[in-house]
Amino acid sequence: MNTPAIDVIHKRRERVFEAVVDGAHCVLDYQLSGNVMTITHTGVPSVVGGRGIAGALTLAAFQSARSEGWKVHPACSYAADWLQRHAEFADLQA
Repeated sequence: MNTPAIDVIHKRRERVFEAVVDGAHCVLDYQLSGNVMTITHTGVPSVVGGRGIAGALTLAAFQSARSEGWKVHPACSYAADWLQRHAEFADLQA
């Protein structure tokens, strides 16, 4: 099965990563204090759940943190679980 790419947009001013999939608004919210990004919430409506959207949002957040030189505190349970499965980003954990 071919999964379409998920277009994630980083809205820096609002401190959110967003994706719209089949009209459903999906988000990852974060706070920034100094050089620490705290991921506070990942939300994907159930109507589009199970498609890897939360993972795409979280990956985008960690990639952005790496490029910015930030550490990441995954306060959101999804982000914390995601980090456990992606050891290549363990060095970013605050």
